[in-house]
Amino acid sequence: MHYDPIKKVFGDVIRKNPRLRILFYKLLGIMFLREWYVKRELRHQLGNWNKPFTVYDAGSGFGQYSYYIAKHFPLATIYGIDLKEEQVADCNNFFRSVGLTQCSFTVEDLTQIQHSDKFDFILSVDVMEHIPDDIGVFHNFFQALRSGGTLLINTPSNLGGSDAHSDNEESFIGEHARNGYGAEEIQKKLELAGFRVESIRYTYGTWGDRYWKIGIKYPMQMLNISKILFVVLPFYYIIALPLILPMMWLDYNADNKTGTGLNVLVKKV
Repeated sequence: MHYDPIKKVFGDVIRKNPRLRILFYKLLGIMFLREWYVKRELRHQLGNWNKPFTVYDAGSGFGQYSYYIAKHFPLATIYGIDLKEEQVADCNNFFRSVGLTQCSFTVEDLTQIQHSDKFDFILSVDVMEHIPDDIGVFHNFFQALRSGGTLLINTPSNLGGSDAHSDNEESFIGEHARNGYGAEEIQKKLELAGFRVESIRYTYGTWGDRYWKIGIKYPMQMLNISKILFVVLPFYYIIALPLILPMMWLDYNADNKTGTGLNVLVKKV
């Protein structure tokens, strides 16, 4: 699947109007189960801070998580990074335009960063599956965190992450260095980097997998046929939303024993 061109279409639209971009953030927060899980963990981890702290958004993309943190946790200073210069410039322009000066963005390669004892919290959402040298990045994260700091990773699991169900099957997204992580695999790699694993939780269980197909996979396949079908998309979701929102809620509130996603929380001690 060609995923980047579709993301670029959305990016080209939202960068033209800050209000439209904020609306886009809100839609992502409703439509993406991943955001439900990540934001819940952010509330748990950042909600009790009573002094200024620093956050490293390691793969900031459209900037939606940096925006969420800046709006809900005013004591945070956020450093967002991405490999794409256009996306970094776009985020800097938007955040300045809405007065969120505690957020800044720059181009960085996570395999090459040399930060030392700089951040209190690192957020990595759907990034590690794209990087072949994941062990090197975990070591870089450990070095970048202050003592007592926390790293939150959201990534596909090896149990069908990104709709790939074997090592030989290509990821549905088509841009991954690996289809997903086993829970034991990622725990071992993080512990070798020096981290203490606090929790590893499965996301996208039975209900989440159904939501993914109806809410994300099928619309994306449709858009890959023709960009003209963007016109059809709102009507598709008018029909689909009453189906997928309950699926998302059920998955979000379930104790998933397995799933196609992982939320991993570790600390530097």
